[in-house]
Amino acid sequence: MKKTLAVLIIIIFSLQYSFAQIKKIIVAKDGSGDYTTVQAALDAVPSGNLNPVSIFIKKGKYKEVIVVDARKNFITLTGEDKDSTILSYDNHAGTKLPNGDTLNTWTCASFFVFGNNFHAQNLTFENNAGFTAGQAVAMRIEGNRVSFNNCRIVGFQDVLFLSGSGVKQYFEDCYIEGTTDFIFGAATAVFKNCTIHSKKNSHVTAASTNSIIPFGFVFFNCKLTADSNVNKVSLGRPWSPTASVTYINCWLGKHIIAGGWNNWKNPANEATARFAEYNSTGPGANAAARVAWSKQLTGDEVKKFSLKNIMGEWDIYNK
Repeated sequence: MKKTLAVLIIIIFSLQYSFAQIKKIIVAKDGSGDYTTVQAALDAVPSGNLNPVSIFIKKGKYKEVIVVDARKNFITLTGEDKDSTILSYDNHAGTKLPNGDTLNTWTCASFFVFGNNFHAQNLTFENNAGFTAGQAVAMRIEGNRVSFNNCRIVGFQDVLFLSGSGVKQYFEDCYIEGTTDFIFGAATAVFKNCTIHSKKNSHVTAASTNSIIPFGFVFFNCKLTADSNVNKVSLGRPWSPTASVTYINCWLGKHIIAGGWNNWKNPANEATARFAEYNSTGPGANAAARVAWSKQLTGDEVKKFSLKNIMGEWDIYNK
């Protein structure tokens, strides 16, 4: 028995070592790569992997539900081109599966990230269930230290579900588009130099930050835009009473309502929600008209919102 166990351990370590020598896995729909689907490439990563794994995805639309397993860390997905390398599916809450299960907000995503230290760049993540489908998540993230650069995350209602409480996520130079509550959840997330585009009169964020978590969603130097027929959008409403959302040096389009924020039809939330801005500009910036229970940060207060304070020991630029 001991001999068999020793042999198994040697085989596992040998596989890990061999896999570490692979510089890049290539996914291509036309068969010119190592795999034709993204999920097949992810399945090839050994469980418990401790080595960086790079998966390059050639142009094409990959219609599949994709799951980055919790046992698979240190994975980087790189698209050939963000506009023409598209990971897409059309699930939505209420969809009946062949096994009889019904999908809900937590299970209807096109792309799931449960692993830690995941990074993606130059990709589009899409849920194309449609405008009237209701909750249809493009991406649900539970993993910690998850980052995106130069990506598009698009859909309609409930597009980007940052569901892990207090885990850290980072988005830079990304385009995020949706209708209602399309950035939502309990995570701590930074959005830097992103475009946040509304396609309906509704709400941009629905944070559910736990009361003991100091930072929820923080937007730095972002641009909030909207379709031409959209003219009544709030910066956010509290999915949980202690929701935390802050906009710093952001440009706000004219679609942002004068009051800025919404209490989700519950005045009690006004005493606990942590909604703030600093130096907003653009036609939607209106500090004097904001709801009294939101906050305009001072120069001293905004200093607390450094990447170091928000992200802790995670050095985002040395992932």
